Amino acid sequence: MITSIRIYSHPACLQHDTGFGHPESPARLRAVLEALDYPRFANIEWVEAPRATGEQLLRVHDAAYIESIFANEGHSLRLDPDTVMSPDSLEAALRAAGAVCAAVDDVMDGKTQRAFCAVRPPGHHATRDTAMGFCIFNSVAVAAAHALEQQGLERATVIDFDVHHGNGTQDIFWNEPRVLYLSSHQMPLYPGTGSRNERGAGNIVNAPLPPGAGSGEFRAAWDEILLPALDAHRPQLLLISAGFDAHRNDPLAQLQLDSDDYAWITQRLCVLAGTHAQGRMVSALEGGYDLGALRECTVAHVAAMI
Repeated sequence: MITSIRIYSHPACLQHDTGFGHPESPARLRAVLEALDYPRFANIEWVEAPRATGEQLLRVHDAAYIESIFANEGHSLRLDPDTVMSPDSLEAALRAAGAVCAAVDDVMDGKTQRAFCAVRPPGHHATRDTAMGFCIFNSVAVAAAHALEQQGLERATVIDFDVHHGNGTQDIFWNEPRVLYLSSHQMPLYPGTGSRNERGAGNIVNAPLPPGAGSGEFRAAWDEILLPALDAHRPQLLLISAGFDAHRNDPLAQLQLDSDDYAWITQRLCVLAGTHAQGRMVSALEGGYDLGALRECTVAHVAAMI
């Protein structure tokens, strides 16, 4: 029997220690896990995430970069001004990427129709050879490449509604027309990429939103620009970089969304997944730095996937 949704996580993701005062803290994942520990989600199956393999990582990251991350295992250092490695960070990053790959396999093998990966560190800023923006390995990109090469898919779409543009995912798939990358994000804002004229091989579609934009602008961007592109691509799998930091209470940006907007976009994506991908959809946690908003938006997102 196919279950409708599974949640993938691992205790190691709580051990990634970014230090006092860092916005990407273990409290974020604890908030997400608490939000999903309610009677309405009692029948969801939980899966312990495996480690990503070297083969999976090498599809999107340079060998020298991967080696440098492994060489820092057990140490505490900054990979860039925002991105921290602690003694347990490698294990967390491997489990985060492994969760999304395992979810892809289970969705493609018919064990579940949809999946949510409650993991950290986030991934969408990590490029082929650089850690940045709190991200070490680009988990969703690793999983998208895994879907193409291991599962033999011809078309996959990465949907990114994090308030920060997923420059790493865009960089990795810039010349890969099998992967359509769609992003709504605030601009100007870190990391400074994501303009409309960044098109890759015609497979990159960005819909930047100005500071202060709210539900109307967000929904219009998806309805008029991004979802039509997704429909035209006819993906066999949808992968979501699920950042909830466009919420109006988030301290790191100035968009004005609420949890209803995340329910709305998730519902729209479920419809298109049903049309093109036999319902197959895998989502992974990215940003979201107000804990109350993070709880609300996680519940809205997962409930809509159910």
